[in-house]
Amino acid sequence: MDATSLISLSAPLLIVILLKTIAKYLSSQQKNGPYAPGPKPLPIVGNILDLQMKEPGPEYAKWSKKYQSGICFATAFGNNILVVNKHADADELFEKRAKIYSDRPHIPMIKLVGWEGMVSLMPYGNYWRLCRRICQQHFNYESAKNYRPIIREKVHDFLLALLETPNNFASHNKMLSISFAVSIMYGYQMKSVDDPLITAANHSLLLAGSLLTPDASIINLFPFLAHIPLWLSGLMTSRKAAAEAEGLMKYMQESMLNFAKTSIKNGAAVPSLMTNFIEKPSTSQAGEEEEKAMQDVAFTTYAGATDTTIAVTSTFFYLMAKHPEVQRKAQAEIDQIIGSTRLPEFDDRPSLPYLEAIYREVMRWNQSVPVIPHALTEDDYYKGYFIPKGTTVLGNIWAMNHDEDVYPEPFAFKPERFFDENGNLDKNNRILSYGFGRRICVGKAVASSVVWFMMASTLSCFNIGKAKDEFGNEIELNGEYRTEGLITVKEEFKCSILPRSQVYKDFIQAEKNTSV
Repeated sequence: MDATSLISLSAPLLIVILLKTIAKYLSSQQKNGPYAPGPKPLPIVGNILDLQMKEPGPEYAKWSKKYQSGICFATAFGNNILVVNKHADADELFEKRAKIYSDRPHIPMIKLVGWEGMVSLMPYGNYWRLCRRICQQHFNYESAKNYRPIIREKVHDFLLALLETPNNFASHNKMLSISFAVSIMYGYQMKSVDDPLITAANHSLLLAGSLLTPDASIINLFPFLAHIPLWLSGLMTSRKAAAEAEGLMKYMQESMLNFAKTSIKNGAAVPSLMTNFIEKPSTSQAGEEEEKAMQDVAFTTYAGATDTTIAVTSTFFYLMAKHPEVQRKAQAEIDQIIGSTRLPEFDDRPSLPYLEAIYREVMRWNQSVPVIPHALTEDDYYKGYFIPKGTTVLGNIWAMNHDEDVYPEPFAFKPERFFDENGNLDKNNRILSYGFGRRICVGKAVASSVVWFMMASTLSCFNIGKAKDEFGNEIELNGEYRTEGLITVKEEFKCSILPRSQVYKDFIQAEKNTSV
């Protein structure tokens, strides 16, 4: 929370906050049945001291063990929170009862940072349905195949960058993720991660993401404070940061849209979501609304795809360096099925079950968004417990992916866990990181293709291992992660990335020459 937010407020304003908090607290006490078990709340403030922002996944998972329940209830200043730690409970609430569990919690800072058009955070309603329909039309399983040429191009660029300057892996990782997103959304061809538009967009995302958690700004706890004068000292930090984030986001959106329109006018447009839409203009009011929705979908895709893909790729390289035995087994499978006469293609995926198991295990082992919030639009009862309307329902993906009853030795990296007793891939192919129900990630087919193709191509061409210092001693891998707003990010680490042979170096060069 802002360092001096509370102590610097004027006395009258503190009184207003206190009265509103008490009123909300008293209204929250009018319950229609028992709540699910959870930490004992304090008067008025509730469980604000029990809520976790830095490592919510593992901390909330402990609640289930402590209170012997897959669902746990808490409050904070009269706001109700239900934590869902078990997959079966998540399926029941988010899938079977999706009609009333598909809203998103109201986060006041979303409007201040200009993220009202962020589809993943948008309230459940008609405009969300319009954006969702656009996403389904362009990112469903069949449509995802249309992006394969772009995925292939960007991944092969990634391979060439790794070949030329492997020590710049972090930069190459960002380039892969971001260049793909802006290409399919706007037809924009990035030349560098230092591109001014990308720098502005990324800084906007970083600023905005840091303001959305309850502890980031007092405004998230007391929404009416968003309407007080900006000069009030205790709120200047978050309000100014929000204004900067909004300005940078609008700059990126407007610049990208202008680029798309100019490229069409000049006859140099590359097929993309926005260029394809602009080429079929409409002057009707519905057309104007759809254009806004297209812009919101485009920015949402950029925001959602970049950070998550960067996080998954970083985790993959870390795990391959840490587990050379897994890497060798995957490479043996690739060599057996594909041989050394070409690079992997998308159609090879069904023939590479061990690589598929690696994909599943990487996605299970760590998730960039450990907790996914939903909101309840009607009072509900579940397992005899009352869940009030307006409750924030947190799907703890981290807890589900580390459930010992489902995944023995959950902290071990074991792709073999996805094979049955006959040596075949089992049916547990659900990637929980993509979410649930009507709020499931619509772009999961595209995301899966990008990540799988990156894994297949990288393992085909490179050996990934621990880096060595100037004396030839191995440098231990940095296994730490950090939280940036709502995202869990892998800390940078050093690793060795070497071509498997001259044959693969030639393949990479040949692919690049072909694309040029």
